[in-house]
Amino acid sequence: MLVDTFARRIDYLRVSVTKQCNFRCQYCMPTTPMDFEEELLPLDKMLEFIKIAIDEGVAKIRITGGEPLIRKDLAPFIAKIHAYAPHVKLALTTNGFLLKNQAAQLKEAGLERVNVSLDSLKPERVAKISQKDGLKAVLEGVEEALKVGLGLKFNMVVLRGINEDEVLELLEFARGKNAQIRYIEFMENTHANSQLRGLSEAQILKAIKQKYPNLCLKSEGLSPSKIYALEDGYEFGIIAPHNDDFCKHCNKIRLSADGTIFPCLYYQDSVSAKGAILQGDLTQMRHALHQSVHNKPEKNLWQAGTQNQVSERAFYKTGG
Repeated sequence: MLVDTFARRIDYLRVSVTKQCNFRCQYCMPTTPMDFEEELLPLDKMLEFIKIAIDEGVAKIRITGGEPLIRKDLAPFIAKIHAYAPHVKLALTTNGFLLKNQAAQLKEAGLERVNVSLDSLKPERVAKISQKDGLKAVLEGVEEALKVGLGLKFNMVVLRGINEDEVLELLEFARGKNAQIRYIEFMENTHANSQLRGLSEAQILKAIKQKYPNLCLKSEGLSPSKIYALEDGYEFGIIAPHNDDFCKHCNKIRLSADGTIFPCLYYQDSVSAKGAILQGDLTQMRHALHQSVHNKPEKNLWQAGTQNQVSERAFYKTGG
């Protein structure tokens, strides 16, 4: 069992398989060149680290990027994880652009759910936010995921003056797909468009209460998002990393595509497992895993009272 110095059990591993992405979202990597070079761990090498993490108590794995569906042989990689530990919950976060042609093989490999980033239902806004005319392909991917039986969630980064008027529209869209939507507060970082401003949890709730005044807080602290319910029982989430209690029950660490373990999304500390993974050194891989858990901070640096509230590390390098 992996337990950090604040008595939090760490049983959730996010695995980035690439830093590359076919979108250039304003809140992530808007000015990053499309053809930048990156060092990638071979997936078979990465698998050995993942097996150790599972043996140490990891019970949920999320595949991320960049855009993970860019990585070739992703479905066989997921299938090998599933074959090693069928009890481990396997999910994937994607922009959905390439999902249509891969949904069936991902489901067959053992993937349970996809979280699709969907910031707008208006093509011109999607193009503005992502710098890609991709809404049609994303929605086709969503339909294919539902068709093959994948679980589905949507993620929306709510941006002031850009898509804030679609909070309710996207809630209704997600409910119509029998899927949960999670609203995400914009996370300030030096790689994002500096003009962006987000909505807080309270402001998002205010927008929803215009139509649904009687919201109920169902749960908090068991996942990154607080879960709210409408009167009819439909549930949605809000991810609010600026809140002081956001990290209280954090149970995750992140493995980057080049073999770095990040204990926290917004904290500069990291542990390199690259050499151990490439050499197949099981002892050193286990040591790096335990060191990263030991180094896990109590809180991220976005929370109230910190001096610097802008992350200097790009999310596509961390793994989202």
